[in-house]
Amino acid sequence: MNSNLNAQTKKLSVNDLLVQDSIYKSTKKKVLNFSLKDFDNLFFEYFNRKNDPNKVLSKIEFYNYTVQIATFSDRLSSLYPDQKQVAAQNKEKWLSESYEDYLEYKASQKK
Repeated sequence: MNSNLNAQTKKLSVNDLLVQDSIYKSTKKKVLNFSLKDFDNLFFEYFNRKNDPNKVLSKIEFYNYTVQIATFSDRLSSLYPDQKQVAAQNKEKWLSESYEDYLEYKASQKK
């Protein structure tokens, strides 16, 4: 398992970490070649789907978005070396997003 992912996501279950690691390995190359437009499309698609009260993302869909968004931070840190710390913090934030928290958020939307 990618120790970088593991160190940044201590509150996630082992199953969630395995899902994240699998997604990271399968999408890393593609995401590191994203243009800013590609990233913007991914980011806004995620937020639109996340906030749609009639849609609940599967665990795979949820982590597919959050891991790719986190991975793009690596690209930003290479493009903007003076922003490495900010990029690392953003990556950590996105990798710590929990599917269980997302499901709680979705339940609160229905109230």
